[in-house]
Amino acid sequence: MNLDLDPYAVLGIAPDATTEDIKTAYRRAARRLHPDVNQANPGAGTQFQDITVAYELLIAPERRKQYDHQAKSAHLDDQVLFTLRTSTSRRSIVPLDEPQVIYLLADITADPRAQQQQQVEARLNLTLVLDRSKSMNGTRMDKVKIAAHQIIDQLKSHDIFSVVSFNDNADVVIAATAATDKPAMKARISMMNPTGGTEIFHGLSAGVAQNRTYIAPKLVNHVILLTDGRTYGDEEKCLQLAREIAKEGISVSAMGLGKDWNDNFLDELASLTGGHSQYINTPGGVVRFLNDHVRNLSNVFAERLQLSVAPDPDIRLESAFKLAPSPQSLSIEDGYIPLGNLQAHRSVSVLLQVEIPAKIAIGFRSLARVAVVGDILANRQQKHMAVSDLSFEITPTLTDEETPPAILEALGKLTLYRMQERAQEALESGDVREATRRLDFLATRLFEMGEKELSLQARAESQRVSMTNALSEKGRKDLKYHTRSLLLGSGGKENQ
Repeated sequence: MNLDLDPYAVLGIAPDATTEDIKTAYRRAARRLHPDVNQANPGAGTQFQDITVAYELLIAPERRKQYDHQAKSAHLDDQVLFTLRTSTSRRSIVPLDEPQVIYLLADITADPRAQQQQQVEARLNLTLVLDRSKSMNGTRMDKVKIAAHQIIDQLKSHDIFSVVSFNDNADVVIAATAATDKPAMKARISMMNPTGGTEIFHGLSAGVAQNRTYIAPKLVNHVILLTDGRTYGDEEKCLQLAREIAKEGISVSAMGLGKDWNDNFLDELASLTGGHSQYINTPGGVVRFLNDHVRNLSNVFAERLQLSVAPDPDIRLESAFKLAPSPQSLSIEDGYIPLGNLQAHRSVSVLLQVEIPAKIAIGFRSLARVAVVGDILANRQQKHMAVSDLSFEITPTLTDEETPPAILEALGKLTLYRMQERAQEALESGDVREATRRLDFLATRLFEMGEKELSLQARAESQRVSMTNALSEKGRKDLKYHTRSLLLGSGGKENQ
């Protein structure tokens, strides 16, 4: 019998639930999540599949008895888990003649026991995919080699490591193998020489092939892509590959060096797999950032974390944004949204925006069911699900209610990130005046927050737009990634 998910947790019932309790929980879920009644929200159908499997197991007495026996024998109640805490920007609203927005904050945190105990480092199945095109010549390639050497020094003998370099073609520099002969690995890295153009798909597909060699549920299966240029003609092939490997449990983090790479493409590539994208402003930042990234991978508590949001049929999920530990927009097109990994001492936080319909009926009602699934590497039964079912009240008169401080702070900082996005959108539509207005307002807000250097950049880009009708590539990336990094409270110099 498959013990992947606890059926009691999936249905939201106690282990001693009666048959009638099981039926009631299933009927309640079906009214909200069945595909026939909730077609607009992909998360509803995905969650209902899990609920149906859990129901069919528990409603059959012999199958339920067998599951309970196996769960007890496996001591599943002794395992360390992660928890899901959710909050809403408002617990009650007044119906309006137009749609209105509520924000949901989801925080996923490792079991306190995992935080207190001495953790065994996670085993890595790590692949570096490194751009060695002509533009990487000089300091950039030197720093990449230094970073790769230091990463090799961090690895344990049980870690799996591979390196692929690419330009117009791809070369396997280090085939996937245990990190036992570190001097030989470093020597092969040192032999890389920049030449040729940039075609990322060649490198990414070769890197994925190496990672697949040792892919396993007990490993952190991760690919790091580093490039300083744009790829031409193969972006969609890269994105399709990302969709495929996300289902296999391989994540990709994409890092752009300098100003000439396609940030929207790398953002999407990383987001599709649960990895994250990063802007590295200077060659010197490569060494620190890559080392920090690999160190964090070694401290993973749960891997292949996925979020599913199922609003009620008349409520719509509009957007999702990961606030921490690596801020970025999330795709909501599929039933499960990849979030990457969870570390023992760092929560994963996601801000969700949902739309409430106009003229909603007075009364207390359900809002959304939020579920998180992930593999806890230390557990015998790795897969775990945490569920939170949110409700709210529609009242005839406005109540005196304050927005939770965590949501208020997140919205304030996210507004700055959205502001530079809106300026870019205005510019793309030809509205130079609106673009400069938004950039000036962004500069003012940043100055008020004490981000004086970033404020000056925003002001300079506003002046550039008014004179040239265009943002500079460096300025645009600075504003985008540094306002995004403010969500961590680390200021605008995080990636330099």
